[in-house]
Amino acid sequence: MTDLNSIHQPVLLDECVRLVSPALDHANAVVVDCTLGLAGHAIAVLRSAPQAHLIGIDRDEEALRLAGERMRREGLSDRFTPVHAAFDELEDVLGGEGIKEIDAAFMDLGLSSLQIDETERGFSYAHDAPLDMRMDTGQTLTAADILSSYSMQRLTTIFREYGEERFSRPIARAIVDSRESAPLRTSKDLNELVDATVPKAHRPAGNPAKRVFQALRIEVNGELEKLSQTLPQIAAHLKLHGRIVVESYHSLEDRTVKRFMTAGTRVNVPPGLPIIPKEAQPYFKDLTHGAVMADEAQIADNPRSASVRLRAVELIRRIPEQTLRQYEEDRKGRE
Repeated sequence: MTDLNSIHQPVLLDECVRLVSPALDHANAVVVDCTLGLAGHAIAVLRSAPQAHLIGIDRDEEALRLAGERMRREGLSDRFTPVHAAFDELEDVLGGEGIKEIDAAFMDLGLSSLQIDETERGFSYAHDAPLDMRMDTGQTLTAADILSSYSMQRLTTIFREYGEERFSRPIARAIVDSRESAPLRTSKDLNELVDATVPKAHRPAGNPAKRVFQALRIEVNGELEKLSQTLPQIAAHLKLHGRIVVESYHSLEDRTVKRFMTAGTRVNVPPGLPIIPKEAQPYFKDLTHGAVMADEAQIADNPRSASVRLRAVELIRRIPEQTLRQYEEDRKGRE
């Protein structure tokens, strides 16, 4: 039997639980884990909040199965509802459960330890595997599809924006040039192409293909788009004094989270206005005062925590109707 505890090391676990739990200290509290994974955070939250029920969302059916197994072992199944969905389907998930408001939601973005350690889907540059990278194996688009069909300009943009890769254009050109004679099918193929393309004198520490793999994973799974669509859905269904807690591992993810949370913590009026209308007052309270990061001991224990940024807010008044309408208009504009 697989030791799931040895596979999964939740990042900033105590800090996350400390931020989520105060919103759950009452009967019939509801919390949503939008990125369930192997339920490391979810189990800790349920232990700390004995009156709460947790809805766990994940696109990965294998993760849902294993998370359910862990919940049964912990005796928490009666307070846990697993849902196979992408987190930007939150509104539909809540509707399906007959829930209008929630007390808290948290997200641990990026890859789960299961996906990193699973060698068959090509998430990791450290193992040779088909270039799949789908978190939800029910979708059709794979990393190999992107590499075989996207234009050089589109590949360049993806590597530059999602991977912050300095040599985006030469790598994209090499991919397009190799298609007819040597199409990229496995992580080894891509590793070798990047290794042959990036000048050795200008490489960052570690594997030179790391940023390319990251960019492909984000594109395959639409991660940034889904994040920007999910945060307003959480806010729109949050009870007064409810909380949103998000852990990011990529600067673009953190920028999206920071921008959304900061918008709710600022007074929304022109500077110098003598009287601030009630509807322009902040509706979020910043609970972390910026981003919480892992300390040296945590990084030594779990190197994957080195890039984490944890942010959290509390809803201190109802979100203005104008803001809610803007959320809805933005969502319809993306459909």
